[in-house]
Amino acid sequence: MMVKDRATRQRIIEEVVSLSSSGANLSDQQLKALILRALMTSSADRKSTLAENRELAARIFADMRGLDVLQELFEDQEITEIMVNGPHSIFYEKRGIIYSSQLVFEDQNHLRGLIDRCFGRANRLISEQVPIAGMRLEDGSRVQAVLEPAATDGPYLSIRRFGGIKPAMEILVQAGFLTAQMADFLNQAVAGKRNIFISGGTGTGKTTFLNALSGCIPLGERIVTIEDEAELDLQNSLNLVRLQARKAGPDGSGEISLSDLIRLSLRLRPDRIIVGEVRGGEAYEMIQAMHTGHPGSMSTGHGNSAGDMLERLALMLIMHSPLPWDACRRLIGMAADLVIQLERTPEGHRQVKEIIEVKGIDHGEFCYHNIY
Repeated sequence: MMVKDRATRQRIIEEVVSLSSSGANLSDQQLKALILRALMTSSADRKSTLAENRELAARIFADMRGLDVLQELFEDQEITEIMVNGPHSIFYEKRGIIYSSQLVFEDQNHLRGLIDRCFGRANRLISEQVPIAGMRLEDGSRVQAVLEPAATDGPYLSIRRFGGIKPAMEILVQAGFLTAQMADFLNQAVAGKRNIFISGGTGTGKTTFLNALSGCIPLGERIVTIEDEAELDLQNSLNLVRLQARKAGPDGSGEISLSDLIRLSLRLRPDRIIVGEVRGGEAYEMIQAMHTGHPGSMSTGHGNSAGDMLERLALMLIMHSPLPWDACRRLIGMAADLVIQLERTPEGHRQVKEIIEVKGIDHGEFCYHNIY
């Protein structure tokens, strides 16, 4: 049963803090010991049972180090996403299906307190002046939060979990993500240094599949990965350079864009360049890199179909390059070799929907054919 006496929890937390002047530097075990010590001191006044004390200790630890009321969901390894649409509206995705949770925050201040603690521990800024921010937890899970005024009924919070399992093509075949024939074809395509784009909607498994494809890269190749948030966990990569973009600080300085990092990567002698996701000007730099001696590069993007992904790439190029429309399309037609489209079915099953091979441009239109 969830302990709902917030005042009691807050009093115990204050006692724990008073017992140590360096609470932030305590290990988890040391903090748990201090919590139990404070509980033993106050249990006589509260007339609590041992089971209630254990429940309260776990809740206080979650308040101080964990994810408060969300900790229960976070510890379920089958839950891949937690979505908080306000203090009394929590959803989660489990095995591809979205469920409504009975868990609630007490009010908006309670939810805002969790957001402030998470971003404070990561030394990331979020406030009414900077109401949209993202960060990573220690286990690699991605956190996105939105405050007022950007959040109409906020605060909003989303946590995308990564279980630490390195996906292998064989496992994805067994799970029905793709067929054995597809896996064999893509294994040869990656080893043969074909340029690949992975397309799909949100939550279709693009990053997971990109990680799996990385296991097909021959050992000994030098790889540079470029991401907004470090999520890639490439397999069998001994010679690996990981680069991460950075947003501008409160004074508007210090930004490191994906485009900056792609240009930098060309001076790091990569055999392949892997960009976590292209959605803007970095697409031009990525396509250019594919033309400058870096075959076998890979990236992901949002598209409703494989053909739509090509059109979106063309739009990215025309918006962020000096090239005319026809030249943008020719550049993509020459650079992209394969586009893999992923989908998530209404039942929550993720799978490869289609694989197309790009042949170039014919009368101003992309020329490709479906392989699968």
